[in-house]
Amino acid sequence: MTKPNFFEDMQAKIQEAIDKSPAKDVQKNVKAMMTQGFSRLDLVTREEFDIQTQVLTKTRAKLEALELRVAELEAQRRG
Repeated sequence: MTKPNFFEDMQAKIQEAIDKSPAKDVQKNVKAMMTQGFSRLDLVTREEFDIQTQVLTKTRAKLEALELRVAELEAQRRG
């Protein structure tokens, strides 16, 4: 299912829920459908994103330090 079709499908399901449900159940039904719809997408939580950002930052710093060390060792080898 493509993403545009996904959202059209979600809209149709929400409308169906509103048409068939008493007003007090609409929120519960919409939440359940949204949760089901989001579970089909490749999403990460903000916490997971922030953790991976921190890991990437540390990895970049280590890479830069290693690049400097390699450059120093190459310079020593030449000189």
